[in-house]
Amino acid sequence: MSRRPPVTTLFLREFCTKFETTGAVTPSTRYLARAITRHLRRRGPTPIRVLDCGPGTGAFTDRIVEHLRPGDVLDVVEINDAFVRMLQRRFATEPRWQAISDFTNIHNLPFQNFDAAEPYDFIISGLPHSNFPAITVAEILHSYTRLLKPGGALSYVEYLYLRQIRKTLSRGSERVRVSSVEQLMLSHMSEHQVTHESVLRNVPPARVHHLTAPAGGAGGNTGTDWNTLSA
Repeated sequence: MSRRPPVTTLFLREFCTKFETTGAVTPSTRYLARAITRHLRRRGPTPIRVLDCGPGTGAFTDRIVEHLRPGDVLDVVEINDAFVRMLQRRFATEPRWQAISDFTNIHNLPFQNFDAAEPYDFIISGLPHSNFPAITVAEILHSYTRLLKPGGALSYVEYLYLRQIRKTLSRGSERVRVSSVEQLMLSHMSEHQVTHESVLRNVPPARVHHLTAPAGGAGGNTGTDWNTLSA
């Protein structure tokens, strides 16, 4: 019988072999997981739909499952085959995960190719946007907009100073890519109400962006953007 690699070992292996879609050298800490699920913790009593994008080994998923109940729907989208197998094992063997497995679906495909019959109240994303080509980021952002309900909340992670460091050190086509991704992300933020919180107790330190889709379906800032919350 082959031994299953520990979560951190698996994450490091996938980081080394599939850096573009992994994004970090270690799984996210519980502090980052708590921050990114802040809006979900405030859910109401009615059933909700949650989309978990790029969960990796399930650091964010482990917090998400705490806040779900019968009647809810959880869709998990992960491109990495090894991570999908680990997620399937966790839903099959860990009691808190097993409790919601009947209304959870795991989808093994690129997020930008995922579709759903209904939009989501909450989208929680661990996708490493800064690693992708600009065209892929544009497709991902379009999918966020398409899949999020009016008034719904999108939360995703950006590692502190990584974009600035890459802009400073990169040259040629890579610098163009980094700048293009930055402009896409900022443009997408401008269409939502935005709050941010920094999480220093993570490797690397991170910032969580919480974007709320306009309830009326129209874009535009409200003047309350760029607030910083404590983690």
